[in-house]
Amino acid sequence: MHILVVEDEVRLARQIASALTEAGHDPIAVHDGEATLRAALETPFDLIVLDLGLPRIDGFEVLRRLRAQHVTSRVLILTARGQVADRVTGLHLGADDYLAKPFAMQELVARVRALGRRYPEEPAVLLRVGDLTLELVDHTVCRGTGQIELSARELMLLKVLMRE
Repeated sequence: MHILVVEDEVRLARQIASALTEAGHDPIAVHDGEATLRAALETPFDLIVLDLGLPRIDGFEVLRRLRAQHVTSRVLILTARGQVADRVTGLHLGADDYLAKPFAMQELVARVRALGRRYPEEPAVLLRVGDLTLELVDHTVCRGTGQIELSARELMLLKVLMRE
């Protein structure tokens, strides 16, 4: 799975990314809320492992904004906030799972695997890179709010480039 690891502690983010790589996943790590929003809006991720205690924009607000932008990536909250109220809030905001720190790396990897099984990958119907979108069903290309007309060859090339 293509996974966005969001953790402000750089050392922990590296450990998580390493464990996920060893388990056969493709993780990318970022360390604050703004970078999370940019990455998740530009690239489709299968899963976002999201810490709540982030600089600039906290994890709950990041999750709110992602769901408001219709980002459908699965979200596993990973945080030191283990109180019931925080877990309930995270799940109400759209998280799929919640793991409190400290945690065993084996448990994190097992939860990631379980989330992958629970939600089989659906074929992509929309590719997005920055403000450029390509609807794969009707082959509509838009940049910002404007539609772009492309030939069949241009459309095929754009599809290949956007998937890379």
